[in-house]
Amino acid sequence: MRFIHETLPQRVVFAPGAAPAAVAAEVAALGATKVMLIAAPAEAAFADRLGADLPVAVRHDEVVMHVPVDVAERARKAATEGAVDALVCVGGGSTTGLAKAVALTTGLPIVAVPTTYAGSEATNVWGLTEGEVKTTGVDPRVLPRSIVYDASLLSSLPVEMSVASGLNALAHCVDSMWGPRADPIDRALAAEGIRALAQGLPAVAAAPTGLEGREQTLYGAYLAAVAFASAGSGLHHKICHVLGGMFNLPHAQTHAVVLPHVLAFNAPAVPETERRIAEAFGSRTAVAGLTALRATLHAPRALRDYGMPEDGIARAVAPVLAAVPAGNPTDVTEENLTALLRAAWEGSDAV
Repeated sequence: MRFIHETLPQRVVFAPGAAPAAVAAEVAALGATKVMLIAAPAEAAFADRLGADLPVAVRHDEVVMHVPVDVAERARKAATEGAVDALVCVGGGSTTGLAKAVALTTGLPIVAVPTTYAGSEATNVWGLTEGEVKTTGVDPRVLPRSIVYDASLLSSLPVEMSVASGLNALAHCVDSMWGPRADPIDRALAAEGIRALAQGLPAVAAAPTGLEGREQTLYGAYLAAVAFASAGSGLHHKICHVLGGMFNLPHAQTHAVVLPHVLAFNAPAVPETERRIAEAFGSRTAVAGLTALRATLHAPRALRDYGMPEDGIARAVAPVLAAVPAGNPTDVTEENLTALLRAAWEGSDAV
């Protein structure tokens, strides 16, 4: 057994029902006295609760999916003009992504308070979109110093969005099984993440306001993100980043749609890994386990439902081929990639 694994330095606080006090403690531990609080208008109520206990100097609410460069520049300018010394972001992946964009150029520490299962809060990956191109990178400055997970903040997240976001987390687990830097530790974390998500998401769907399902899903999403940060972006995420940037598709739903097709594409080439995924699902095969979970959750099925044009299939092939990570289990060709994208666009069953 020969590998190198790097564990990212980060504090993680699970504080159900106690986010305001927990966030205030994390900000105080940083010694921060002028905070920039980033939250979209939809998260204003949560931001108000948290902000009451924080030394807020700047409140910023311009949050846009895929973090367009001009949006990032305005947030950076607000941080500089406000002379802030820490960032607190409250929301999903787009909000965390905006905080990361500010940290990337300023070096300001982030305290992240997730309200979805996006997982961005546990990675050192940033992403910015300009035109139809989404660029991603890795930088230690964008890794939040602390995460505060409070399941009660997700109790109002609609089931449909919870499902899409949770399946996005599941995609982190699956990609972590064969990402370009995947190692045995990543696979162990990812397998436990799959188990937790497969248990938590149906509980969320059955009892949306219950905390038990939300906590299990948050736990799984965190493990998924930690594994993904180490293993690196696999074929699934390369596909979704290209599609999201080109066609401005909703992030979580795109991942939820594409995941079964990439799993079916790669799994036959790595039987031992396939067995681990199947065991985590408690299923005979990995694809059968994911298919059953998606049926239970009434998961998103087709990219065309979210605005991707049919001619986008052909347009996306070349950029995806250029981004395919080294060591993907199955060789990716123009022909089999086109078939995968068409199946995802149509909403065909993954086979």
